[in-house]
Amino acid sequence: MSKNENIIVGISIGDLNGIGPEIVLKTFEDARMLDFCTPLIFASVKSMSFVKKELEISTNLHGIDHINQLVPGKVNVLNVWKESVDIEFGAETSKMGELAVKSLQAAVEALKTDKIHVLVTAPINKHNIQSENFIFPGHTDFLAKELGGESMMFMITDGLKVGLLTDHIPVKDVAKHITEKLILKKIEIIYNTLINDFAIAVPKIAVLGINPHTGDNGVIGEEDDKILRPTLEKINQSGKLVYGPYAADSFFGSGNYKNFDAIVAAYHDQGLIPFKTLSFGQGVNYTAGLSKVRTSPDHGTAYDIAGKNIADFTSFKEAVFKAIKIFKNRKLQEEIAENPLKIQPKKLSTKKGS
Repeated sequence: MSKNENIIVGISIGDLNGIGPEIVLKTFEDARMLDFCTPLIFASVKSMSFVKKELEISTNLHGIDHINQLVPGKVNVLNVWKESVDIEFGAETSKMGELAVKSLQAAVEALKTDKIHVLVTAPINKHNIQSENFIFPGHTDFLAKELGGESMMFMITDGLKVGLLTDHIPVKDVAKHITEKLILKKIEIIYNTLINDFAIAVPKIAVLGINPHTGDNGVIGEEDDKILRPTLEKINQSGKLVYGPYAADSFFGSGNYKNFDAIVAAYHDQGLIPFKTLSFGQGVNYTAGLSKVRTSPDHGTAYDIAGKNIADFTSFKEAVFKAIKIFKNRKLQEEIAENPLKIQPKKLSTKKGS
């Protein structure tokens, strides 16, 4: 895509009392970002202007009432609501949960109808978004319902990618949720996303054990021997390069993760603690398996620092770049599938010294 045809990045604003608005505004304070994309923030000009003024951020905003008024080369803000709202940095309020949902719903509707190319979500509070009309533990489950497909939380950096067999469920319920069917489904999602979204032709995937020391031959649980190992053997027979289960306690510290394109953890903290330890502030949460591209930063609302003008926007900025890159990779894969002969290998140079 040329600069005049750059990707429209839709942004749901998340909880206005958190750091979401700050990291969004700071990301696009650098006008060079507009060379890569046209941002469309789903919020209100009044709300964003308040944050901009309070934190003395210089980002220029262009307010619009309809998506067809979007202007390339500007930071567009679509007025999803127009009433004045009281922003109280650091406070958890039901009003901010309601507005976060409004922003998200409007952004997802635009994504479904191809008014935006990708979606980047600012952090929400999973508690204050709950209502009779919105009963989801977070973004991922809502997006799976709206967009279809089998969604999966996939934490990514350039050098580390971690997927989860189970995500937002109590630890006491992890083992009973891990079945052959679930393992097959999750591995398939990761395998396909590595090929189509990250252009890795032959993915190599590691799977971590469910129990400490992968069960120690049944001494510390039987799930690894009775469920995980047989399922991985079945996957390997299909030709996929999937290895494990590996003992989780030493896998990252030993550097073994560097030998794989992706790692699959059994449960939330088993995967996210090492991921955030190794890449906090640089990582991106990508929802794999959907028909559309959605990313987000690897942190939450951070109420404790909201309004203090000290939030690090690196992860959000990375989320924007990763969404753009994944979108382009998907387009390239589609072009190759439609016309394999169109993508020709480079000719070998005959120049001396080449």
